[in-house]
Amino acid sequence: MDTLAVVVEAPGQVTLRRLGMTPPDADDLVVAVDFSGISMGTEKLMYKGTMPAFPGMGYPLVPGYEAVGRVVDAGAKAKSRIGDTVFVPGSSKFIGARGLFGGSARTLVTGSSRVLSIPAGLGDQAVLMSLAATARHALVGGDLPDLIIGHGVLGRLLARLAVAEGRTPTVWEIAPERMSGADGYTVTTADADERRDYRSIYDASGDSDILDSLVMRMGHGGEIVLVGFYAEPLHFNFAPAFRREMRMRVATEFQPQDLADVIAMVGSGRLSLDGLVTNRVPANDAPTAYGEAFSDPSCLKMVFDWRDVA
Repeated sequence: MDTLAVVVEAPGQVTLRRLGMTPPDADDLVVAVDFSGISMGTEKLMYKGTMPAFPGMGYPLVPGYEAVGRVVDAGAKAKSRIGDTVFVPGSSKFIGARGLFGGSARTLVTGSSRVLSIPAGLGDQAVLMSLAATARHALVGGDLPDLIIGHGVLGRLLARLAVAEGRTPTVWEIAPERMSGADGYTVTTADADERRDYRSIYDASGDSDILDSLVMRMGHGGEIVLVGFYAEPLHFNFAPAFRREMRMRVATEFQPQDLADVIAMVGSGRLSLDGLVTNRVPANDAPTAYGEAFSDPSCLKMVFDWRDVA
């Protein structure tokens, strides 16, 4: 077996080329991918060569953990899933490149237990399921956010999920291109916000230097939740954090239940994914699309269309 895949050959070098694939085992599915998304967090670090040490990291690699498509074949124990529309968080079954996370390819082979069936008809919005699950995982670990840092896709999903649960958060953003699009919450800048008693602050910025400024906006006993991915060591001054008895929590990788929860919320209409996919390009444009996605602040989510790629 082989497939056409996006390959990050080295920092700043992206190609589209064929890779061999390990044949499916009895519990594996073969998925024909329709759409895959570019992560504006981890994939940006991979592309720039600033990704921290991480299991499976190295070049060349197949990026991506946001793929949706159809099950076209399966191993002996998974035949019942043929024909399903599914979300695939990636694959490691490539020959000639690492699969971190291995979702940006025309065909994927991966274990049936890692693949979730999703409602048909979501189209390219379905690539957002992993980010929605990441946001959901962060929220279920503690109090709902009063303040969210960053109005990219992850920040917007955190805000939408909070609104769905009855909370009206404030969101800080620094890019003028990302100030619009709020529904049920307020987007502003840190300079324009005078509040100093936030109890629950969710940081989706990825800014390693941000903690001191957030501590100064907290009420006593407040919590900072780290939802972004940070390339540099985090640091903060102890005394202000001590006076406020600050708590800090790291929101880790989403779990299958988080993904199932957001799929149900999207299906019921409690969570909208509208307006988050801003850029759509044929997968053939992958070698240039990464640079465009990471340099354009108006690009919230870049999606590759694999349907017409041979």
